[in-house]
Amino acid sequence: MLGSRWVLSSIGVVFFMLISSRHRVFVAPFFAAGALLLSVNTYSQTLVSVEMHKYVDPQGRTHYSDRAMHDGYVKLVKTVRGWQTPIRAHDYEKHRDIYRPFIVSISERYQVSPVLTEAVIHVESYFDPEAVSRAGAMGLMQLMPATARRYGVFNRRNAIKNIEGGVQYLRDLMVMFDNDLELVLAAYNAGEAAVKRYGNQIPPYSETQNYVKKVRLKMHKLNTGA
Repeated sequence: MLGSRWVLSSIGVVFFMLISSRHRVFVAPFFAAGALLLSVNTYSQTLVSVEMHKYVDPQGRTHYSDRAMHDGYVKLVKTVRGWQTPIRAHDYEKHRDIYRPFIVSISERYQVSPVLTEAVIHVESYFDPEAVSRAGAMGLMQLMPATARRYGVFNRRNAIKNIEGGVQYLRDLMVMFDNDLELVLAAYNAGEAAVKRYGNQIPPYSETQNYVKKVRLKMHKLNTGA
C-alpha cells in the first residue's frame, strides 16, 4: 500500500511535468499540489503507524525496538511527553473472578490442588497478569523464560498459558520432592537446584523462607474461608 502511494505520487509529478509545457498557468499547479498532498499524506501515515516497544533486561539495560522481539517487551504509547509506558489498572477481585475457573480446570487436569495454584498466584503476582519481576519473571505465575520454554509457553503474557505452565511445574516439583509441600514451594521460588544443593531442605534465603510461609498462610485462608 505504501509503495503504491509513492508510485501514484511519482506519476502525478511526471504528469505535471509533461502537461506544464502546454498549460503552465492553470493545469500544472493542480497536479503539483495533488502530488505534494499525496506525498505528505503518505509520509504522515507512515509516522502514525510506527510502534515502540521497551524491554529492561536482567542487567538493568533498557532496549527499544519498533516491534516486540519477545514477550518481555512492553508496547509504549505516544503522548505529548514522548513514548511512555501505559498505565495499567489492576483489579484483584476482578482478575480473580476471571481466572479462577481456569485455575480450577487446569489444576484438576494436572492433578494439582487448585488451592495451591491460587495461593501461588496470589503471592507471586497478586493476580496481575501483566506483572514483571526485576529478575524477568512474568505473568500470573511469574514464569522465568527457561521455565516457560520447558513447558511450551511461548507467550508468558497469555494468562491461561501462564497458568498452565506454572501448574505443570508445580506438578513436576510434587513428583520430584515426594509431595513435600514446603520443598515444592521452596523450589518454585528458588529453583529445584537450590533445594537439592542444601540437602533437600529449604534454602537459607530469607526471601524463600518468607515465600513458603506466605503461600501456606494463603492456602490456610482459602481452605478455611478466612
